Amino acid sequence: MNDLLATAVAAHGGLDRWNRIRAVRVGAAITGAFWQIKGKDDALTNIRFEVDTTRERLTMDFVGQDRRSVFEPDRVVLQQPDGTVVDARDDPERSFDGHQFQTPWDDLHLAYFTGEALWTYLNTPFLLTWPGFVCEEIAPIEANGETWRRLEVIFPDHIKSHTRSQVFCFGPDGLLRRHDFTIDIVDRATESQLYAADYRDIDGIIIPATRRAYVPGTDDKVVMVAIDMAEIAVH
Repeated sequence: MNDLLATAVAAHGGLDRWNRIRAVRVGAAITGAFWQIKGKDDALTNIRFEVDTTRERLTMDFVGQDRRSVFEPDRVVLQQPDGTVVDARDDPERSFDGHQFQTPWDDLHLAYFTGEALWTYLNTPFLLTWPGFVCEEIAPIEANGETWRRLEVIFPDHIKSHTRSQVFCFGPDGLLRRHDFTIDIVDRATESQLYAADYRDIDGIIIPATRRAYVPGTDDKVVMVAIDMAEIAVH
């Protein structure tokens, strides 16, 4: 295993502990300007989701909205809480063809994007040890009075995520500070930076409860995406 990746995995709880769990369950509020642009202003303000740690799958309950989404790489489904299928889309990534940053989303677009995004975030850094991931430490940067070591990761084709090449920045303690990427289905030309903070020890797994992405290239700190996890449990 790459030295930096090994350091990060150990800092976040270690593979031995991680491999004994099968899911991460979260109660959260996700807000920010991005969702307004996509016509989904309040859709994620009260959600509960479960991240599978053994395969790419995420289920999300929209509290008070009488619906649930199920994300898998090749299919997304909208259900009622009793499991009745309301809508579904096969090969959902193709539905973003021709989209621009301002293009509004339907509920299945939202289910796909939040599924691949949150699944990646909650499985990091352990996911990066899976077969097919190519990791290389690149030049560190100075940020917030610290030296951040950076890991460039090429994702395998069968894993659906923001883009194939992503960069993970780790602090001196080995914990993730920032996650850098572009988003192929939104805007391949603009890099996003998602900051991780408010770390909690959840039964031996160290997880950041808050994440923030700001408008790129500006100093005004307008929040594009805010993820606030009030409840976190591993099973």
